[in-house]
Amino acid sequence: MISGTVLVVGGAGYVGAHSCKALSLAGYRPVVFDNLSTGHEHFVRWGPLARGDIRDVDAVVQAIRTHQVEAVLHFAASAYVGESVADPQKYYENNVAGTLSLLKAMLQADCRKLVFSSSCAIYGEPNEQPIREMTPSRPVNPYGRSKLMVEEILADYARAYGLNSIALRYFNASGADPDGEIGELRDPETHLIPRAMMAVRDYVHVSDLADGHVAALRRLLAGEPGGAFNLGTGQGHSVKQVLDAIAAETGETLAAINGPRRQGDPPVLVADASLARAELGFAPRRSDLKTIIGTAWAWHCRAHPRKRSDSMGGVDQIALAVSAADDG
Repeated sequence: MISGTVLVVGGAGYVGAHSCKALSLAGYRPVVFDNLSTGHEHFVRWGPLARGDIRDVDAVVQAIRTHQVEAVLHFAASAYVGESVADPQKYYENNVAGTLSLLKAMLQADCRKLVFSSSCAIYGEPNEQPIREMTPSRPVNPYGRSKLMVEEILADYARAYGLNSIALRYFNASGADPDGEIGELRDPETHLIPRAMMAVRDYVHVSDLADGHVAALRRLLAGEPGGAFNLGTGQGHSVKQVLDAIAAETGETLAAINGPRRQGDPPVLVADASLARAELGFAPRRSDLKTIIGTAWAWHCRAHPRKRSDSMGGVDQIALAVSAADDG
């Protein structure tokens, strides 16, 4: 039975598409709202596609009213740390101004429940590890600042307009759908090896993140308070550990080159997800490195069959998708 209809903004992208599958499995009807600038139309498999841009207020209002939407999941954003440093205007226009347009449309359509895809990038370079929700937010790049601005806007909208929201601050999204239906597609692909970095990250499987979004949605639809929650595993892995695990899974060895971190890139980011576990029932089941890399590799072999045996192509891109994914 259908439990309700949810507008998934940015639902043709990586985490958004996995969340649409999780929503469908949980009995919800996901309606994808996406301009397909970075998303993929063939990822829209569990509900209809309403093609549009969140900066088009009238289009969002129409989608909400036409499909009788009860809540919104918001994934639409630019999400590359390095690019945000080079082109901050793009990030404030897409991530902040775009969200303001979405919220305006939601209020016009009287839809007041939102799950927001935030990021651990809001914490910057914290003095404590693992990172708690109460850890001071001091982002060190425009991407993180744009996410923090939206969280602050959402708090103001809750007080002024009764728009109840949950911000999910997730750590490094990684892996692919265990059934091989969807995964991560980057265009253009970026070569990992020249930018290998000495960093430690909390890698969380994208399907576990999707389950976290379903849990947050249920909380809002039940009338419970909103808030902010870390989604991670509490365990960090270095890039070298990930590369070693890739070699073990694929039988291919990558020659890593140590280099400096990207500008705006914190050295260590590991989550304390105990609050999400207690309040949302968040319990990652697929976020061990073997499962993350195994599902990412299986997806890559399916999506790029010509690169199955190309160690500087196929395996290299799995290293990118797992090791060098931008936070959040």
